[in-house]
Parts: sequence; structure tokens; C-alpha cells
Amino acid sequence: MSQQTIALVSEPHPARPKEDRRTLLQKIADFLHPRPDNTAELIETLAEAEDNNIIAAESRVMLEGVIRLATMTAGDVLVPAPRMDVLNIESPVDELLHQIIDAGHSRFPVYEGDRENLIGILMAKDLLKLQRAPELNIRALLRPAVFVPESKGLNDLLREFRGNRNHLAIVIDEFGRVAGLITIEDVLEEIVGEIEDEFDIPEDNGDIFALADRSYRVSGDTTIDRVNLAFDVSISNQPGDLDFDTIGGLIAHEMGHVPQKGEHFILAGLRFQVLHTKGGAVKWFKVSPAPAGHVEA
Repeated sequence: MSQQTIALVSEPHPARPKEDRRTLLQKIADFLHPRPDNTAELIETLAEAEDNNIIAAESRVMLEGVIRLATMTAGDVLVPAPRMDVLNIESPVDELLHQIIDAGHSRFPVYEGDRENLIGILMAKDLLKLQRAPELNIRALLRPAVFVPESKGLNDLLREFRGNRNHLAIVIDEFGRVAGLITIEDVLEEIVGEIEDEFDIPEDNGDIFALADRSYRVSGDTTIDRVNLAFDVSISNQPGDLDFDTIGGLIAHEMGHVPQKGEHFILAGLRFQVLHTKGGAVKWFKVSPAPAGHVEA
């Protein structure tokens, strides 16, 4: 056998082209309605599916949230450090209880000395243990804090939240400083929208509640007329040429900016302290009599 013949015999067979198993009907359908090649096209396809009554609007919103979640990081949805509700380990227990009640969260970062020096997470329910065992030290109730970088993907973070049963993580920036915090609720809200929390109640359950310290928790959506009636005051809902229905809208106008948590405003002899905000609006105020001798703004 010649060398030329050997070379021909030893030469490998060329690879077969991948068989296209689509039917003729499928090929025509793909030609007329191409499949999405990127995220934007996929989201557009979901919108078309909703328009054609293939999926419900709620399903489309959730599916879009799942798709976008893959491109988002902890830095995109964190609560900034200045707005974090943190507890000082050196504070008296009574003071900590008041802070926890006012904020209404279930978990709190705890610091020692400097706010940047976070030493653990306190579960609000763990404070109940002090009633049975007053000799316990707050430090003994702390749980380890979980730290994640701002670049942490939300998909990975959600997987870790589910795996280790932590519902809160401290977010660190590129310089190792505390950038803020993120909770499992923050991540899930990117998929399902706003989740009702400790401050959210059905509208027909009322909007003004008495607190233990003789102050009141008032919804930002409460009408001005109802506030006037409940507190026996005369707040005008027509400052200048504008007309406001809710106490939250009126106070935001009077302050001249979107109220932030912790800010307060004196109106009609009442002190309105912002307890909780969401979506750029005040969800709840803490209302109490204004300090004696205080001059309204």
C-alpha cells in the first residue's frame, strides 16, 4: 500500500453538521417570530404575552423581576448607612426597647463605640429573654453579622439567605467601610413588588394607633380632616394655592423636600416624627404634643 493510500485511510472523517430537528412549521414560526436573543428582547416578549392574554400582568411583573435580578447587585438596593437603624451596645435596655418599638424592625445591627464598628445582630424577639433572665447581658444575645460586598449579585445573595437562614446582611464598599444593609425582603421585593411589613396594615383596620408612651402612630395617608378630628386641632389643607388631602402630602410640602426617617415637623401644636418611609412617601408618623414653648416653622 502506497504512502498516499495510507494517508487517505488514516485521515479522520469530517464532522457532520448538527441536524436541525425542527419541523417545517416550527421553522416558519421562528422566521415570523424570532426568539429573543437578549434580556431586553425577552422582557419585550413577556409584554407581548401579556397583551395577548397568555400571562397575567402580575406574572409578567414577577418574571421581569426574576430576569432583572440576575443583573443586580447588593449595592443597587441596599439601605444606605446613614439611614440604618442601629443600636448602641452601651445603651440601657429601656432605651433599646424604645428604639426597637419606634423603628418596628425585627433585626437590628449593633455597634460598639463607633457606628462603623458593628459587632452583631440583635433579634427584637430575643429581648424577651431578658424578662425571664435579667442577669443576661445584651452581648450574649447578639448573633453574628454577615458581611457582603456591594458587588454581590442578588441571585447569589438570595441563595445564601435561604441557605443560612440569615435575613439581613451588612454591605461593605470597596474601601471596607459600611455602605448599608440589605434584607431578604429587599431582594424579594425586586421580584414580587412591595411586601407588607410590620408597619403595613389593611386600610379598613384604621390609621391612628395609640402607643405605650402616650404618643400615636399615624399613617401618612390619613386625611387631614381625620387628624383634625382625632387630635382636636385645626390644620388647613390649603396652604397657598395648593390643596392636600393627606397629612403626609401636606407635611412634605411644608418641609420642602421628601421627608426622611427620623426627621420631624411641628404643626398645629403637634410634633410629627417620620417613623417609616417607602417609595418616597411617608408611611407612618409618630405624633406627640410639641415641646412647650416651641415655635412652629
